[in-house]
Amino acid sequence: MTLHKLTAHEAHELLIKKEVSSVELIQAVLDRIDAVEGRVKAFVSITRDEALAKAKEVDARIKAGEAIGPLAGVPMVLKDNMCTKGIKTTCSSKILHNFVPPYNATVVEKLAAAGAVVVGKANLDEFAMGSSTENSGFFATRNPWNTEAVPGGSSGGSAASVAAGEAIYSLGSDTGGSIRQPASFCGVVGLKPTYGYVSRYGLIAFASSLDQIGPFTKDVRDSAQVMNVIAGHDPKDSTSAPVEVPDFTKFLTGDIKGLKIGIPKEYFVDGMEPGVEAAVKGAIAKLQELGAVVEECSLPHTEYALPVYYLIAPAEASSNLARYDGVRYGYRHEEAEDIISMYKKTRSEGFGAEVKRRIMLGTYALSSGYYDAYYLKALKVRTLIKDDFDKAFEKFDVLLSPTAPSTAFRFGEKADNPIQMYLSDIFTMSVNLAGIPGISIPCGFSNGMPVGLQLMGKAFDEGTLFRVAHAFEQSSDYHQARANL
Repeated sequence: MTLHKLTAHEAHELLIKKEVSSVELIQAVLDRIDAVEGRVKAFVSITRDEALAKAKEVDARIKAGEAIGPLAGVPMVLKDNMCTKGIKTTCSSKILHNFVPPYNATVVEKLAAAGAVVVGKANLDEFAMGSSTENSGFFATRNPWNTEAVPGGSSGGSAASVAAGEAIYSLGSDTGGSIRQPASFCGVVGLKPTYGYVSRYGLIAFASSLDQIGPFTKDVRDSAQVMNVIAGHDPKDSTSAPVEVPDFTKFLTGDIKGLKIGIPKEYFVDGMEPGVEAAVKGAIAKLQELGAVVEECSLPHTEYALPVYYLIAPAEASSNLARYDGVRYGYRHEEAEDIISMYKKTRSEGFGAEVKRRIMLGTYALSSGYYDAYYLKALKVRTLIKDDFDKAFEKFDVLLSPTAPSTAFRFGEKADNPIQMYLSDIFTMSVNLAGIPGISIPCGFSNGMPVGLQLMGKAFDEGTLFRVAHAFEQSSDYHQARANL
């Protein structure tokens, strides 16, 4: 039995039957990391000793006859922008290269209470700004399906670790597609929950009105089980929604007869990779076979999503990243003549090129005389984009599109063209602007690389997304394909 290939629910079954111990499971994943990490480079840090100690605790509970939850004793990875007490949290940035938080993010606390075992922290585009993980301040992560290709971003390390078998599941964050796009590129399941469903407390902020934490998993059942643990109201997060969390696994019925699925015509654009379009159209046909009612619809303000996103997100980043000044924590330039030069030198040396680009964009958009023309106008158009979704959901239960216009591109292919890189998220960023949930599931291959299908749902209706995603998954075997490292 190859333990690192298991899903979380498969691992749980073996644990409760005492056919495998948590220590054996963790050791198998650590051995896998040793075998392939040199080629994948998914991790910023690996927490071997802590993971094995936690696994021994879970094994002791099982031996004592205690019931354990579905994630207990199962190895997972956290994107390195989630605070972990006593363990470095860097955001893959030089400016936080030595930062050790004094507290845990709420999702980390919830996972710990559920018995989850963290084996490491995953690489990302610096401060989650990027679509390829080439913008990490440390090194680029590689796609397990083809190590000459990017894994997507910004949660590239989290996606690659699951695709490579270096973790059973992982957590990422999604500001404009940073879970769904790498999930598509790496052939795994990636969920961006409704804004406010999962606490952002302890998530190092990029754009506070857009960021959301969610899971990467090998199948839809695992995604539902992780959401059962991490979702829910948190008084420490003022944007956390006070809503009840259902058991998401109850939605995995396989039955979607009569469900109405809308296909926004704006999401099938010229220049899309032909293999991506073919895979998504094949998935649409399969959903019709399963009894769903599929019709074309329109989200007319879609064309404004990219400029709106690249005004709002950098503006919020400019504000959030002002705290990295070399005074309180993180990198500090040592040879400054005065406090102003210390700020300048610390920030110019500590931040990478993409982060500086977005800070400058955002600072300009918020500056005196330009606020109304740019930021305020972008907020108004954001409302129109949200209204498009509200109107569509009056008729449809779920909307469907490709997750990305192409499969994973090669390293350096878009590095010198920021606009081309930004277009990688063209199908995902509207979901963040509207605050609704979106999930990417594997739906085929193009030129030997995975293709993702994006399903978008009403706010706090992740259950319907899981229902449709699971029904499709059960009718295909794309989710069972594994990268051959």
